[in-house]
Amino acid sequence: MIAEIAPADGPAGIRVIPLGPEHADQVLTIYQLGIDGGQATFETTAPGWEEFDAAKLPGHRHVALDADGRVVGWSAAVPVSDRCAYAGVVEHSVYVHPDAQGRGVGLALLRALIASTEAAGIWTIQSGIFPENTASLALHRRAGFRVIGTRMRIGRHHGVWRDVVLVERRSPVVS
Repeated sequence: MIAEIAPADGPAGIRVIPLGPEHADQVLTIYQLGIDGGQATFETTAPGWEEFDAAKLPGHRHVALDADGRVVGWSAAVPVSDRCAYAGVVEHSVYVHPDAQGRGVGLALLRALIASTEAAGIWTIQSGIFPENTASLALHRRAGFRVIGTRMRIGRHHGVWRDVVLVERRSPVVS
């Protein structure tokens, strides 16, 4: 049995459960839609499932399902370093299908990620967000993340230098 991990105050008709291989095609489609939008990542194509699966931490991968069981969003985390001093720090991604944006799906996914990481003793969740992605920045503020700075012209995206806003959430319960 798959345990539902969405908080009771999540969006109506949306369940958040662990991401598994049965969700691969829908997750990678949503990832590619985010990539195609041009404001989510420096990536230009979604990886294959084997590469995606190998990179993401087990236990910190979630999907949001609509009432019909379709994946409408996902979140996942990766370690920021293999150095033991950073064992409690992860970098995360959260992607919501364009048709499901603005309905609380992203917040439900972030809450599930926060719950799973805190249960595992992870004390910091971080990410880099393009400053033009104002919806993602607002979502992260609602989920308790803070802006820690901006990396100016950190990388080229389709030949254009892009800035990245660094956000983090430090757990108040993991010390």
